[in-house]
Order: sequence, then C-alpha cells, then structure tokens
Amino acid sequence: IASSTCSVASLWTEVNRCGQNGDFTRALKAVNKILHEVKEDVTALHCKIVCLVQNCSFKEALNVMNTYSKVLGSELIVFEKAYCEYRLNRVESALKTIESVSEQTDKLKELYGQVLYRMERYDECKAVYTDLIRNSQDEYEEERKTNLSAVVAAMSTWEKASPDDLGLSETTYELSYNAACTLIGRGQLTEALNKLQEAEGQGHRRIAIHPDITEEDVESELAVIHSQMAYIMQLQGRTEEALQLYNQVIKLKPSDVGLLAVTANNIITINKDQNVFDSKKKVKLTNADGVEYKLAKKQLQAIEFNKALLAMYTNQADQCRKLTSGLQSQNPGHPRPVLIQVAQLCREKQHSKAIELLQRFSDQHPDSASGIKLTMAQLYLTQGHVTKACDILRSIEDFKHKQGMISALVSMYSHEEDIDSAIDVFSQAIQYYQSEQPGSSVHLALVREAADFKLKYGRKKEAISDLEQLWKQNTNDIHTLAQLISAYSLVDQDKAKSLSKHLPSPERDLNISEWDGESLFFSCLCLGKLPKNYDPTANPDPERWLPMRERTYYRGRKKGKKKEQVGKGTQGATSGAASDLDASKTASSPPTSPRPGSAQASASTSAPAASNVVPPRQQKPATAGPGARKKAPQKKKKGSKSGW
Repeated sequence: IASSTCSVASLWTEVNRCGQNGDFTRALKAVNKILHEVKEDVTALHCKIVCLVQNCSFKEALNVMNTYSKVLGSELIVFEKAYCEYRLNRVESALKTIESVSEQTDKLKELYGQVLYRMERYDECKAVYTDLIRNSQDEYEEERKTNLSAVVAAMSTWEKASPDDLGLSETTYELSYNAACTLIGRGQLTEALNKLQEAEGQGHRRIAIHPDITEEDVESELAVIHSQMAYIMQLQGRTEEALQLYNQVIKLKPSDVGLLAVTANNIITINKDQNVFDSKKKVKLTNADGVEYKLAKKQLQAIEFNKALLAMYTNQADQCRKLTSGLQSQNPGHPRPVLIQVAQLCREKQHSKAIELLQRFSDQHPDSASGIKLTMAQLYLTQGHVTKACDILRSIEDFKHKQGMISALVSMYSHEEDIDSAIDVFSQAIQYYQSEQPGSSVHLALVREAADFKLKYGRKKEAISDLEQLWKQNTNDIHTLAQLISAYSLVDQDKAKSLSKHLPSPERDLNISEWDGESLFFSCLCLGKLPKNYDPTANPDPERWLPMRERTYYRGRKKGKKKEQVGKGTQGATSGAASDLDASKTASSPPTSPRPGSAQASASTSAPAASNVVPPRQQKPATAGPGARKKAPQKKKKGSKSGW
C-alpha cells in the first residue's frame, strides 16, 4: 500500500509539471495511471477531462463525463461539458447545460455569450458582455470588448438595428474592423472604408513587432480586412477593383473557410452570367467543411441562392430546379426561390407555367407577394396583356398609391385607350392623399396631373372639381382660372361669367405711339434671335416695321433686266447659265419634313415594350461579417486558476 501511495504521489507530481509546461499528452498518460491505481478519483477524472479538452478530444471528454456523471456531479464539470458541446457545434445542448446552473461563474458567462452569438440572439449576448465588462477586471478585458463590438456589428448588419454608442475605443485592428462592419450595416460606406484602412494600418504595426512573421503571414492575417474593403468597392460599383482584391484574398488561401466562402460568393455575384467557368471553380470553396458554423444564416442563404442562379446560368435546368425546391422548403415565405424558378421557366419559354407558379405563391403568402406581383405584371406585358398587367399592379397595396405606379398605370391605360380606368387611378390616388396628406406637394401635383389629363382627352366637365381645388389653393394662378372658366363654359355659362370677373384687366390701354423706337426695338429682340448683321452701336431703322413699298426711301425696282453677257466659253453659253450649271455654287436645300400621314411620321401602334423577364437580381454579396473578428473562448494560460 505504501509503495502504491508513493507511486500515485509521484504521478501527481508528473501531472502538475506537465500541466505547467503545457504538455497535456504526457499529463494525460500520468492521470490514466493514477486512475488505474485509484479508480473513480474525482480529481483525477477532472484532470483527465481537462487534458482531453486541451488536446481537442471533445467527444472523448464528453464520454468520460457521461460515464462518470454520478461521481463527478453536474456542478463540477458544467463548464467543460458546455465547452465541449459548443466546440462540437451542439449549441442547443451547450445552452441547456449552461442554463441548468443556478449561478454562473465569469468563465461560464463568457461561454454563454459565445453560445448566444452563435445562435444569433444578439440582444441577450450584448447584455452578457456588457455585464462582464462592467463587473470584471482582468487581462481579458480587450477580448471582451472585441466580442461586444462584434455583437454590435452583427446587430447593425443582420438586424438593421442601431444600438447605442458603447464608447468602445478602437485600440486594436479587430475593434476597428468591427466598427467598420457597423458602419457598413448603416450604409455609411465611405466612412467604413476609411475605418478599414485604419484597421489595416493597426494590423501592420502590431504584426511588425514580431520579427519571425513574413509578409505573406501579414497579408494572410489581414485578408479579412481586404475582403471587406472589396465588398465596399463592389457596393460602390467599383467592380474591377473589388474583383482584383477578392482574387488576391483567394490566392492567399487563408485558413478561415468562412472568409474563403464569402469571398468566392462575392466573385460569383460579379461574374453573373459571364465567366461561368471561373464561377464554377469558386463555388467549390463555398462547400468546404465547417462553413455552416462560420457564417450567419443570411450569409448562408445568400450563397445558396447564388448556387441556384449559377445553375440556371450554366443551363443546368434540373440542378436549378432541385436547388430552388430545397430553398423553398427551407424558406417557405421567401420570394427569391420562386423568382429563380420563374426565371428558369421563362428561359424554357414556359410563360404560362411561370405565371401559375407566381399566382400560387401570391395566394399562399400575401404578405410577401409585392415583388411576385411585379414579376407577374412584367410577364403579362411581355405577352401583350396590358390590361391584365394593370389589374395585377393595382392589387399591390404596398405600391398602389406611389407616384411611379400611378404614372405607369395611367400610361398603360392611355395606350389601351381606356381613359375611364386611367381617370379612376387618379381619383383613387387623390382620395388617398386627401385623407393622408391633404395639401401636400404630392397631393396637389396629382390633382394638377389629373386635371391636365382630363382636359387633354376632352373631359372638361370631369376636370372642374380638380381645377376648382387647385384654384382655391392659389387664387393668383391665372392659367388654372382660365382652364376652369373654359370648362364651366360647357356646363354652366353663368358660373363661367362669374369666374371671369376674377381675371385681371389692364390698368390702361396700350398706346404704341407712346413708346420710343429704341425701347420697342429691344422689347422685340427678346422675342427671338438677333439678326446676323445686327450692330448694337447703330441706330435702328425707325421704318423697319413698314412694308418696303411704304417706306419713304423706297425708289421702286429698276425697269428692265440685265442682258446676259456672252462668255468666252462654249459657243452660246452665258455666264448665268454656267453659274446655274455649277453644282458647287448651288446651295443645298434642307431636307423637307415628312408630311403628316407619311410613312416616316407614322406612330407605332404596338403594345408598350417590356423587356424579357430577367433573372432576379443576385442576392447582395455577403459581407465578410463581424464574426470573423470575434474571439473564441481562450485556453487559460499556464498557472491560471482553472489549472489549464
């Protein structure tokens, strides 16, 4: 027994020494020997679990915990269990394990924040990190601030939220990077690019301190910043610069599979239906193992949508249908999978099936049917069914009273010579703005357009109410008053006479004789262009307004014609004839305008042109994402309180 005790004591010494040196493989061997001598020793079992975690043997560590759960108890190993579940991407189990504890330690709260972040529960995650920063003081404060800034960036990017400024100082390139992501989420692209350049400089300065790091190592470490810069350039329309930067990141082959997947996806969105061979190579990077655990749900969704579009562009119809069906089952209320299916059907000239598919989705998901109905209207226009397209457009409640929609509907109804329907569109829109925004610029502009439209098509009686409303808004508007009098003259002449009293009358009769010639001359000049030989210093001819024969200096035309002189040329030719025959001296007459009714002037009577149904625009390229700069739970330094 004494020999066994001495052996166990020496083994514990070995475990302690190996643990301090970070040699957890040898420490694990010593712990196993201890457990061989002293089975179910709680301390030895705990040390074994720690050694397995340090060696990233998470499944084996969980097996030990489950096997000896009664001996170890739940409170002793709750952190290790939750951490193993988190690293094995069992985030739901990790959350359940953490929440089973009545009181959480700081390190368990750190892990809790990581789990909430992975589950995209950003509000709760923000509260956890804020509490940790406020109530703890140790060497991990910078990591906590980095993680908190990542949460704020995620909220801005994925939830379009605007959290309060937490006053986080951007002392590291990770903090500056996350601040840039927040600015991107707010749409402040120029400011975000400047912030990324700051982050790049901070990264270079920090990495340059270590002499063993090569330039390639530096570029690889800063690849996430460069990819995000390229994303901003892409949003700004600087696609060539963005593509060059994206390809530089790909060539570096960074270890972050999430970064590679996002960069490859964004290259595919630039290529669109061009350079499909390159896109087919890049799409393989989006299928790497572990990508689904590195990116947010919206990033993964964007990548899957673009895979379906790439299949369509490469004429892989069956693959496109397979991918879109899967996307539709995963996102039943999202319109994009349906739009991709419709685009594929249109490429196959199956427009009727495409319309049926759109109608079915619109009926099943009325809340997200606006874009679907716009596509339906486009398809109807393509087939020449203008009235059906108008009916679909008028059923879209979100756009029903938008000025652009009103203009489009009136134009299409006018083309179909359905003036009554066009006027009805105006009436409904005016009624809406009369109740929602009475007297606003939009409201009055619609009334003016409606009145002009009715007058244009001879509906003066119907224009009266609109014109009266406009004149009451501005009684000094003589043009509107004149239109109103003209309209009333067909309906109520007494009313027209009554309104005519409001027309302005001249204060006195005009007497041209009172005007001096110079003032009259310049007043006339304002009506047209100045003559080519106009001399501003010369006095104008006072008789210039009279016909030539009535002017005092007119002497009449000379009688007789100048005899033609015989020239020295061909016998019998005259100089006048020679001049007439000289084509170089003949002024070319301007081309005559086509007469009304001629072929040149005939107007097209076809239906309004509508482009073929284009594939839905590709999903916006996914950002590199604030999560790339989020620090994972750190292994404790040697000599720390946890012992590992």
